Amino acid sequence: MYADIIIDISHEQLDKTFQYRVPKHLEGCIELGMMVRVPFGNGNRQIFGYVIELGSEAKYDPEKIKEIISIAEEKVHAVKRIIKLAAWLKHQYGSTMNQALKTVIPVKEKVRQKEKKTVALAVTSDEAVLYLETFAKKNARARYRLLEALIRDNVIGFDVIKNKLNITMQTVTALQEMGIITVKTEQILRNPVKNAEVTGRLFKLNEEQQKIADEIKSDYDSGLRKTYLVHGITGSGKTEVYMEIIEHVIMQGKQVIMLIPEIALTFQTVQRFYRRFGNSVSIMNSRMSKGERYDQFLRAMKGEINIMIGPRSALFTPFSNIGLIVIDEEHEGAYKSEQTPKYHAVDTANYIAKESNASVILGSATPSVESYYRACNGEYKLFTMANRAGSGQLPVVYTADLREELKEGNRSIFSRKLQELICDRLKKKQQIMLFLNKRGYAGFISCRSCGHVMKCPHCDVSLTAHRNGRLVCHYCGYEEPVVHNCPKCGSKYISGFRAGTQQVEEMVKRMFPQARTLRMDMDTTSGKEGHEKILAAFANEAADILIGTQMIVKGHDFPNVTLVGILAADMSLYAGDYKASEKTFQLLTQAAGRAGRAGGGGEVVIQTYTPEHYSIAAAASQDYKMFYEQEIAYRKLLLYPPVQNMMTISLSSGNEGALEEAAKAANILVKAEAGKDRLFVIGPANASIYKINDVYSKVIYVRADNYDKLTDIMEKIEKYILGNTLFKNVGVQFDFNN
Repeated sequence: MYADIIIDISHEQLDKTFQYRVPKHLEGCIELGMMVRVPFGNGNRQIFGYVIELGSEAKYDPEKIKEIISIAEEKVHAVKRIIKLAAWLKHQYGSTMNQALKTVIPVKEKVRQKEKKTVALAVTSDEAVLYLETFAKKNARARYRLLEALIRDNVIGFDVIKNKLNITMQTVTALQEMGIITVKTEQILRNPVKNAEVTGRLFKLNEEQQKIADEIKSDYDSGLRKTYLVHGITGSGKTEVYMEIIEHVIMQGKQVIMLIPEIALTFQTVQRFYRRFGNSVSIMNSRMSKGERYDQFLRAMKGEINIMIGPRSALFTPFSNIGLIVIDEEHEGAYKSEQTPKYHAVDTANYIAKESNASVILGSATPSVESYYRACNGEYKLFTMANRAGSGQLPVVYTADLREELKEGNRSIFSRKLQELICDRLKKKQQIMLFLNKRGYAGFISCRSCGHVMKCPHCDVSLTAHRNGRLVCHYCGYEEPVVHNCPKCGSKYISGFRAGTQQVEEMVKRMFPQARTLRMDMDTTSGKEGHEKILAAFANEAADILIGTQMIVKGHDFPNVTLVGILAADMSLYAGDYKASEKTFQLLTQAAGRAGRAGGGGEVVIQTYTPEHYSIAAAASQDYKMFYEQEIAYRKLLLYPPVQNMMTISLSSGNEGALEEAAKAANILVKAEAGKDRLFVIGPANASIYKINDVYSKVIYVRADNYDKLTDIMEKIEKYILGNTLFKNVGVQFDFNN
């Protein structure tokens, strides 16, 4: 038995692993994450290391492999947890141990610490005066100036010494060596939460909110640790419920991780939490500097904070006593990592909670089909919030059929109903949000006259238009030629959709020149505080109309917004993805939920070519159950997740021929393994974008009832490709239920 051991757990040293032999008397005792004592280097000095992998194969000449001396179990339990979590990610999602460790060890690289240095007198005032006289006689002006200032103030900051007294480090060092002064260095940990006063609890929960909070608190006090799904309509006050439970948990000396899906949510959410909990709250996001992020992890390790708010990476905050993990807007795609290991925050949170004896709360107005399915099957405890908090009412929703608009001569991107309501709101000095649904847009082809979409006859997903004049299915590889007339109604209005936020803004300025507009997309939010500036300007009513993609419809609360226009509801509906209907329903419902939140009533216009589609009809009536029942029936029929589990094997290479050969070999292996358990295999097919930056990609899909069967196949493939020359220049990645 051999153990791979890492000597230094810092992020920079993760690539340096060493293999040691496990002595017979320790076989069966050594586990992943354990700290062990090992001989190291030419002199065999004894040092500590951490076990990150165990196996029966020697990677080097067995004669040259040294033996572990002993287990040092009393040391650092936090590191053991980190390594166990990395091992779980590796097994669950497919990656190297190194990639998994780099995911869970938060600090990306060493950053220079922010420090506060001060200088103080180390001698009495009388002795200092004698030294002052000596410096005057020797004409040592810099030393004289520094000592004179210290006699006056006793302690002076380095910034004053450098910038106001103009004294160099050389002078400071000289006086320090003479024993006249002492230099004190204090580490400053930056707090990124600013501009909020602590007010404590401001809101009294309504009956619906209180009932949920009380039940979860009661479970917690009884020692029950569960996963809860809070399905609350937009504006129902889920955040207040979270805060009530969080307060209860931290009063017991526990720590809480609160995940939010987008940077755009951070500002408003954190201000609410800071007002309630003060300095015990901190925040993580990718737009903070490396130094700021590093400081937050140090503050968490030192116990200075007990609530961490951030995106999915905040899940790996090094808290020692986690009591609760909350995932708001749990349906969001941002909770799925795009980097290997491609972990999902919800499943990872459930694992961390189980290991830490903590509870998990998932919240959403539009829960993911997976989470709702688990709740219906009793895995999660379901709560429903059917009413808006306070005096808010759900908005009135109109569906504008763009086929009818075209027939009646309206070729504008705004329906007549939306134009009429925009004029009305501008007169009333109320605000408008225009949402362009571009999520998942993948070149689908649809008819503007009858709404027909070109779909794969085998997979029920839309075909994607390629530049070579073909329509392609990215699940099974089916192809057909691009059409120029609609096969259903014969119309020539069949093509892709080509409008962006910039074109929408130009159209608004042409049609409503009196309106003040703001645009929020990747171009306008690229700065460090780009999101916050635009959202703050809109909240302060510096603009009448906010135009944007999905980042404007996530959880924001603007009291004066009474109209939301959804300009292209169909766009995400045909993204060549089995989850397209779910994503569309979620986006439209979230977008509609931005209107009328302050109680003055709101209106929403959904513009679509297919108003009869169940995801659009359910979003228009804000009816989640209607959507879920249709969607789960569709998933059961086609055996898509969560009914069955699905693994995607992605192969990529700059050499198209090498990719072809590797895909064939992988497919033979997958089919042989899958055949033993009668699993369903599709592919290999070209990836949705076959060529990016001269790299070609193919995919193979495997479906199974049991998730572990898929991870078994994954591990066999990983073993097969090690050292196999066919895969020398071919990258292989795994993804699950995506």
